[in-house]
Amino acid sequence: MTGRILVTGANGGLGSATLAALRAGGADALGGSRTPGDGTRRLDFDDPAGIDLTGVATLVLVSAGYAEDDQVVARHAAAVDAAVRDGVRHVVYTSLAGVGDHLGFALAHRATERLLRASGLSWTILRNGLYAELFGGLLMWSADGTAVESAFGDGALAAVTRADLAEAAAVVAADPARHAGRVHELVGTPIRAADVAGRLGVPHRGIGLGEYRRRLLDETPGLLPFQPPMLASIATAVRHGFLDGTRPDLTDLLGRPSTHPLETAVAAASATRPRVTV
Repeated sequence: MTGRILVTGANGGLGSATLAALRAGGADALGGSRTPGDGTRRLDFDDPAGIDLTGVATLVLVSAGYAEDDQVVARHAAAVDAAVRDGVRHVVYTSLAGVGDHLGFALAHRATERLLRASGLSWTILRNGLYAELFGGLLMWSADGTAVESAFGDGALAAVTRADLAEAAAVVAADPARHAGRVHELVGTPIRAADVAGRLGVPHRGIGLGEYRRRLLDETPGLLPFQPPMLASIATAVRHGFLDGTRPDLTDLLGRPSTHPLETAVAAASATRPRVTV
C-alpha cells in the first residue's frame, strides 16, 4: 500500500491529468489547489502556514511556476517544509529536463531539486521535456494565416505530450519506493517547426531572435515581465540544437512507445491560426 497521494496544481493541465491517471488506476489520490473543488484540498504555497499535508504519504509536487525565480523557489520550499512537518514519506517533483539547464527558467527547478535532496525525505525527480503543446503554441502566424513563422530555424525539440508526462508521474507516484532517489529524464521525439507547418499545408518562415524578442515585447499582450526572456531562451536553445536529444526513460516508465508529439503540436498551432475574411 502506498497510502494517500496528493497532487498539487490540480486545476492545471499537468496536475489535473496526473490526478485523473492516478484515479483511473485505482489509487487513493486527491488534488490540491488554491481554488479547491470536489475531491481537492485547499493548497496555497504563498500561504505557508495554511499548507496542510496531514494524511498524505506521497506528494506529487507539480512545479509552481508563472513567477520570478525567488517566488517559485519560496513556494516549493514551503511545500517541502510542510511535507517534512506533516510526515509525508515521498515527494515526486516535476522538474525540467537536464538539457534545459541553460533555459531562462531552469534555476528554480535545480534549486528545488537541491532542497529535496537536503530535506531528508524520500524523493523522485521527473525532469520533464518541453511540451508539444508549448512548441505548437509558440509558433507564430503571418497576418493572413498563410505561413507559420518562428525563430526556431531548422532546430528540433524532443517534445513530449502533457498526457504522457502525466501518465509517467502517475506510474511513479503509485509505486514510489521503486523510484526512490532516481532522476528520470523524460524527453520525447524531435520535431521541427517545418514539420508542423508541413502538416498544416503552409510554409515555415524563419525570423531572427531579435525580431522574435521584439514581437514578444511589442506585439504579445498579456505576457508578464519575466516571460519574454524565458520564451526567447527556448527559441535560441531549439535553434542551436540544444534540446533535440532523446532518452529511453519515458518509454521505460510507460511500458510503451511515447506518443509522437507532432499531431499535438499541430493542433496547438492550428488553434492560434488567424481567421481571415475576404
